[in-house]
This record gives sequence, C-alpha cells and structure tokens, in this order.
Amino acid sequence: MVPYKDLERLLVAVDCIILGFDGAKLKLLLIKRGFEPEKNKWSLMGGFVQPNENSLESAKRVLKQLTGLSGVYLEELRAFSNPDRDPEERILSLAYFALIDINQYQKQLSNDYQAEWFELDQIPTLIFDHNDMVKSAIRRLRYKAALHPLLFELLPEKFTIPQLQILYEAVYDTIFDKRNFSRKVLSLELLVKQKDKEKESSKKGAYFYKLDLTKYETNFQAFLNFIPNAHLYL
Repeated sequence: MVPYKDLERLLVAVDCIILGFDGAKLKLLLIKRGFEPEKNKWSLMGGFVQPNENSLESAKRVLKQLTGLSGVYLEELRAFSNPDRDPEERILSLAYFALIDINQYQKQLSNDYQAEWFELDQIPTLIFDHNDMVKSAIRRLRYKAALHPLLFELLPEKFTIPQLQILYEAVYDTIFDKRNFSRKVLSLELLVKQKDKEKESSKKGAYFYKLDLTKYETNFQAFLNFIPNAHLYL
C-alpha cells in the first residue's frame, strides 16, 4: 500500500516581504516577475521550498539571491493557503518579512530581478495575494514594534533621536510631538548617548545614540507604553 496515494499534489513556497528605511521613508522591495502567469507584473520575491530545506532556510536563500544579504532580521508571518491563490497549481505560501537599512545595502541588490523600492502609499497592484501579505506584514510590524525594538533593525548602528522619530512616524503613519517623543524615548533608558554628532541636518547637530540591548532584555516591556493602543495593530 502506498501512503497518501490518493492525495493531490501541494507545492510549498515562501514569499519575502522586504521592508527598508532610507532615513525618510519606509519602503517595500518589489521585483518584476519573469515568467507566466502574471509575467512582468510586480511581485514579492519568492521561491519554492526545496527538498533539503525547511521554510526558514528557503526564505534566507531567497533573500540572499535578491539582496546578497544574510544575517538580517527575518520573521515568519503566516501561511497563505487559499486553494485558488495561484491559477496554475495548488500552492501554499509561507510569508516572511525582513527588515533592512536601505542605505547600507542598496548597492547589493541583484539586477537580475529588476528590483525597485516603493513607498508604502505607492505600492502597485501585486500578483496573486501579495498585497494581502504586505498588509499583514505592516500590521505585524506595528504591533511588534510597540513591544520590541524591531525598528532598530531598520536603522544604522548609530542614529539620532530625530532619525528615530522619522522612522516611528513612517511606520505608524502619524506625527509625534518632538519634545514628548524625545522625552519618552530617553525615559526608557534603553539608549546610550555617543560623543559625536550628526551635523548634516543642522549646524548645531544632534547627538548619536546606540541601543543598549542588555538593558532592553531586562526591561522588554518598556516599549509597550511607548505606543498607545498597541493591541489595535495585531
């Protein structure tokens, strides 16, 4: 007797929602699909899970093919499994989202996929259910960023408070009061002030800071009170 012989084939894929920050805008990296169906339309970067891989290994491989990157923040989002999500085959996709600093990695993007960065309010219509994947990733990012310092994955190692505020405003699509933002962030005691300043934005300059990961581990709920009604983003 052959086990499972009466079952139809089900392919498993991964799709990567690659989010980046360029210092002013939160952006999504998209590619031009190179084959049918939906050839030449905008798509997330994805691929099929190979027999010798688990899904995380597959997502890391796909990310490296496009960006040349390894060791960046990568998190499983959820499965997308509607039977008709792909017109050609029954394909279940495991979506992952990655966070990168655009300015650090811009030159490493592969030219093979015609990749481009899009601002979140200018995302085109994507193939299949990829727009739903992006929306789900943004909701997850907003929720988790209120609980954990995920957004620092989008920043350089050293950053200023104004740069941090721009990033939070981009993620949450809102405006924070400058004085209150600075006061709340510094009151968390998770940032280490550096001796040097960033002077390109103003003559006076703003001090650089680094995230103190040791303090964060002992006070991981600090960001919970930083963003009001964090549960609404779940």
